[in-house]
Amino acid sequence: MDFTRDETQEAIAQVATGLLDRDLEGDALWRAFAEADLLTLALPERLGGEGLSVTDVGALLTEVGRSAAVIPALATLGFGVLPLVALGDERQQGELLSGLADGRTFTAALAEPGRPFPAPPSVTAVAEGSDYLVTGCVVAVPYAEGAHRILVPTDVGVVLVQPGSDGVSLTPTPSSSGSPEFAVTFDGARGELLAGGPEAVQQLYRIALASIGAVADGLLSGATLLAGGHLATRQQFGKPLATFQAVAQQIADVYVTSRTLHVSALSASWRVSQGLDAQDDLDVMAYWIAAEVPAAMQVLHHLHGGIGVDVTYPLHRYYSTAKDLARLVGGASYRLDLVGARCSSI
Repeated sequence: MDFTRDETQEAIAQVATGLLDRDLEGDALWRAFAEADLLTLALPERLGGEGLSVTDVGALLTEVGRSAAVIPALATLGFGVLPLVALGDERQQGELLSGLADGRTFTAALAEPGRPFPAPPSVTAVAEGSDYLVTGCVVAVPYAEGAHRILVPTDVGVVLVQPGSDGVSLTPTPSSSGSPEFAVTFDGARGELLAGGPEAVQQLYRIALASIGAVADGLLSGATLLAGGHLATRQQFGKPLATFQAVAQQIADVYVTSRTLHVSALSASWRVSQGLDAQDDLDVMAYWIAAEVPAAMQVLHHLHGGIGVDVTYPLHRYYSTAKDLARLVGGASYRLDLVGARCSSI
């Protein structure tokens, strides 16, 4: 496959980079993304979007990761908009996605206590009229409090729940990056079925994982570029740090990790976009995120010396976000078990 971005993806990346270079933060940056129509790219043309794919939107998420921007792009686009377009009917899409131009956010519940990407989910949904009553507990739900809807995997499929509904309890939980994250308890909370069956749940998981991979790709690439600039300009014994053999070897190892993740993330995203079997690629990519990305970030901290742990220097945003993503995909041991199980079944 050709890993070069096409014209559309390049245009998306250039617009995103231009906004990210304006030193906007938080809500101001999110509003700028909305005003630039970056949040509606995946919407069907009938809703004013471009009908772009998971890979196309991934180009945007990669640039968000490359700047380590703390905005709800991954939660809204990767966990919300793309699954809604893939699974929702025309009525649901029209009602739910109409507010994206104004900065509406979404998120998904991808983990239960001790069970990342649970299959089958232990959260239950019981039909009552045209609605479903959802009961269960989920954790590590990013940006849940302000989300328009939470996409909840249940035993009957993916259900849409409003975070402010009766029967929904949100408990703030810590994240490494400081971005808002919640444990959510549903006690007969009323919701709407987005799509039924276990395949709908798996489709949500595939799109979410591919989107996580896009962010992680940009994250490690951006941190590597940051370290490379530091090593080229910081001098010791009258020479740039980059000229020392041990330093050059370590940054080269990180570069190899970064490029490997790039290939893995793009391959997984492309297969998801094309409707091909992507599980092998997603499992390998997720293991790389959980095991190799945090280790690479530790090396970059080491290469920066004391400045690397200074919270006024941007490297800490890359490392803390990388730890959040590694936790979100389930950790290295869990991901290695999945890869091993697939290898042993060949």
